[in-house]
Amino acid sequence: MKPNSHRVSSRRRLRPLLLCASLALICAGVPAVGAAPASADAAGQINPANWPAPAWPLATDAALEQRVSALMATMTLEEKVGQIIQGDIDSITPDEVRKYRLGSILAGGGSDPGKQYNAPPKAWLDLSDAFWEASMDTSQGGKAIPIIWGIDAMHGQSNIVGATLFPHNIGLGATHNPELLREIARITAAETRTTGMEWTFAPTVAVPQDDRWGRSYEGYSENPELVAKLAGVFVEGLQGKAGDADFLGDTRVMSTIKHFLGDGGTTDGKDQGNTTVTEAQLRDIHAAGYVPGIAAGAQGVMASFNSFHGEKLHGHKPLLTDVLKQRMHFGGFIVGDWNGHGQVRGCTNTDCAQTFNAGLDMAMAPDSWKGLYESTLAHVKDGTIPMARLDDAVHRILLVKFRMGLFEKPKPSERALGGKFELLGSPEHRAVARQAVRESLVLLKNQGGLLPLSPKTRLLVAGDGADNLGKQTGGWTLTWQGDGTKREDFPNADSIWDGLKGQVEAAGGKAELAVDGKYTQKPDVAVVVFGEEPYAEFQGDLPNLMFKGGKSGDLELIQRLKADGIPVVAVFLSGRPLWLNREINAADAFVAAWLPGSEGAGIADVLLRDRKNKQQHDFSGKLSFSWPRRADQYQNNVGQAGYDPLFAYGFGLSYKDRGNLAPLSEDPGIDPNAAANNTWFERGVATTGLTVRLVGSDGRAMDIVHPAATTADGSLVMTAINTDVQEGARQYVWKNDGATIEVRANAPVDLSRQSGSDVFVVMTLKLDATPRNGKASVLATCGEGCQGEVAIGDALGKLPRGQWTRLAVPMKCLTATGIDTAKLDMPFALRAGAGTQLAMSQVMLGTEFDHKAECAIQ
Repeated sequence: MKPNSHRVSSRRRLRPLLLCASLALICAGVPAVGAAPASADAAGQINPANWPAPAWPLATDAALEQRVSALMATMTLEEKVGQIIQGDIDSITPDEVRKYRLGSILAGGGSDPGKQYNAPPKAWLDLSDAFWEASMDTSQGGKAIPIIWGIDAMHGQSNIVGATLFPHNIGLGATHNPELLREIARITAAETRTTGMEWTFAPTVAVPQDDRWGRSYEGYSENPELVAKLAGVFVEGLQGKAGDADFLGDTRVMSTIKHFLGDGGTTDGKDQGNTTVTEAQLRDIHAAGYVPGIAAGAQGVMASFNSFHGEKLHGHKPLLTDVLKQRMHFGGFIVGDWNGHGQVRGCTNTDCAQTFNAGLDMAMAPDSWKGLYESTLAHVKDGTIPMARLDDAVHRILLVKFRMGLFEKPKPSERALGGKFELLGSPEHRAVARQAVRESLVLLKNQGGLLPLSPKTRLLVAGDGADNLGKQTGGWTLTWQGDGTKREDFPNADSIWDGLKGQVEAAGGKAELAVDGKYTQKPDVAVVVFGEEPYAEFQGDLPNLMFKGGKSGDLELIQRLKADGIPVVAVFLSGRPLWLNREINAADAFVAAWLPGSEGAGIADVLLRDRKNKQQHDFSGKLSFSWPRRADQYQNNVGQAGYDPLFAYGFGLSYKDRGNLAPLSEDPGIDPNAAANNTWFERGVATTGLTVRLVGSDGRAMDIVHPAATTADGSLVMTAINTDVQEGARQYVWKNDGATIEVRANAPVDLSRQSGSDVFVVMTLKLDATPRNGKASVLATCGEGCQGEVAIGDALGKLPRGQWTRLAVPMKCLTATGIDTAKLDMPFALRAGAGTQLAMSQVMLGTEFDHKAECAIQ
C-alpha cells in the first residue's frame, strides 16, 4: 500500500524524556527507549546481574522485626498457611475466616456484598467489619491477626456506587502530569478507606506493545520512560511518601504494582499469553515501572498471568525470587492473580506447591482457597514446601500489616475515614477528576479552526456515547466488564451530554440530544460521541485495529450530518488508538477522549468557550500511545525500527496550532474479512477477538475467566482436561436441558463470503454421552432477534464414544436459516440436552472433517 503522503507523524517528533537529569533513582537501570540489549541472552534465560537494583526506601526496623518474629514463634503451622491464602468474598464467609485464619480476602471483578453490583457503600463497610471481627476473634482458638482486604480500585474506587471515577490509565498517560496522578491516587486511597478496604491492586505498570491487547487502557503508555515517570508518584499517592508521618496511615492504602512481568508484551497481543522478548527487552521495557515503584516502597507486587518463553510467571523462580526479591530489593510481598497459580505446569487451582517455592507469598485463590489451603498444609508437612520458604512468606505479609499499624487499629468502620461516605464523589474530588479529563483529551484534527465552539450556538449532541455513563467509564466500573449498569448507578457523575447541555443553556444557546442524529431543528454544529463498548481483560482482545470491524454505523451518522451541511466534532471514546481514517476524514474536528470516567463535563470545558465567548481551557493532552496509520499497525511503538505511525507518540494539537489535516488514506491495509480469524476456539479457550460464555438453562450468562466454571443454576459444568498439551481442551457436562456454550465476537464477524461455499463449522470433540432427549444444536446470532440454529442431535448420536473426532456443520445450513452472516456477533454456540458429556478442543471454519451433520433447521 502506498503510504499517505501527508505524514502527520512528522509534525511533532518525540522529544526524549529527560528523566535521568532529575530522577536519577528511577533511571538507575532503566535504559533509554530502543537502547541496545546489555547482553545477548538465550531465549528465556534470566541473569539477575543484568537487572537494576533500586534501593528499598525503608530501613530495617528492629522493633517491627522483633514483633513479627515474636508473633510467628507462637503461630501454629495451620495459622501460617492461612496467612498465605487469599479468598474472594463471593466464595468465603466471615465464619470460614474465623475457622481457617486466612490472612486476606479480596473482592474480585463481579464480587459484591449480597451479590449486588450496586450494593450501597454501607454494605461494603459492614462486610469489612464482619471479616475483620472474624480475623480478630480468638474464641475458637488462634491468634488475632487482622485480615487485609484487597480490591481493584482501578480508576478511583470504581467498585462503589457514587465514587469518583477518574480516566483510565491510558488517559492519565496522555496528561503527562505526574503531580496530577499523585493527587488522583491520594483521592482513590481516601475513598477506598471509607468502605473499609486497606489495599488496592494498583497501579498497573504494564508497557503495552500491541494495541490489540484487551488491557491496553490499563497501561499509561507504550513508552517505558513515561511509565517509569508516573509509576512511582502514583504509588506515593496511594501509600504516602516513605519516611513521612502519614506513610501507610489511616488515609492511605497499600499499593500493588502489577503484573510482574511482561503482561504488555505477549505474542499477538493476547491476554494471559506468552511473552517471547529477550531478557534485555523484558528488563528495559516491561520492568521500567517496577524500578520507581519499588523505590517508592510499594508494599505489594502482583504476579502476572502471562508466561515468559513458555514458563508461567506464577512459577518463575528466577524472576520472582532471584530478580524481584533479591536483585531489586523488593521488601514487600508478592501476591498472585486470580487462580494464576493453577496455570503453572503440573498445578491445579487447589494444589500448587510450585508457586510458593518459586517465590509467591500469597496465592489469590478466590474460589479454590479451601482446597489450596489443605494441599499447601500437606506440602509443608511433607517437606515439599520448605518451612523456611513458608516462614519467609508469612514474615513478609505480617511485616506489611505491622507497617500499616493494623494490629493497633479498630475495626474498619471506626477508623479515621470509615463510614465517611460524603467523601465518595465529593465536589473537591470530582474537580480533580474533571481536571484529569480536560488534560487527557488529545486533539487530532481541527479543520478550519472549528473548535472551540460558541456556547450560544444551536448544538446537536449525537452518538451512542453522548449520554452513556457506562460507555464513558469503561471496564472495571461497578462490574468487571463495566456492562449492565444503569444511569442511577452514577449519582455523582455527569455524562458528556450533561456537560455540554449545561454550559450551552447557561449561555443562552440551545442544545438537543439525538443519539441517532435525527434532529428536530437543524443545528449550527453537531458533536458526535461514539466509541468502544466497555470491556476488561481478555474480553477486549482484538484481531486487528479496525474499529468494530469497520461496521460501527458511526461513520454513516457523521456523513449524514455532513451531507446536511452541519459541521461535526467527533469525540471518540476508547481504551486504545484504533484505525479510524474514514471517521477522521468525515469529521471537521476529531478528539481522542479515551475513557474519561464520571466527569464527562470536563469535555465541555475544552470544546466550548465561556459565556463571554472566551476560551476556557486549551487542549494539552499528548498521545501516550502511537496512533496507527493502518489497521494492521498494532506493534508500531516509539523507539522501534521502522516507526511510521499516523500520529506519533507525543502528538496533540492545541488551539494555537493550525489544525487542518489533509485527507487520509481510507485503505486499512488489510482485508477485514480475510484477516478474520477462522479458528474461534483453540486448546480450550477462545482465540483473539472472541470470548466464551456459559449460559444456564435459566438464561443467565457467565463470562469464562478460568479453566473451571459452573453456571449459576448448575445446569452446565466446565472443567479443563489435558490433550497433547496441558489443559488443551474443556470437558462439558449438561445437567439440565438447554444450557449453552457461546463463542462471542468482540467485533462483528463477516462470513458472507463463506456462507455460500463448501465451508464447514468444524468441531474437534470427544463424545462420552449423548443428550437424553436427543436434542443438540449449533447456533449463530447477528444481533438482537437475529439467530440461526441447526439441529445436530442425530449427528452426535452417530459419533464414536470416547474418541477424538471432527464433526462438521455446513455453513450453508446456517445461511439457510436466514441469518445475516455478514455481521455475526456470535459465530458459534452449542446447545444440548441434559446428560450430554463431551470434551472440545477446537472450533474453526474448515473443509476437513470426519463426520458431517445434515441441514436440519430448528
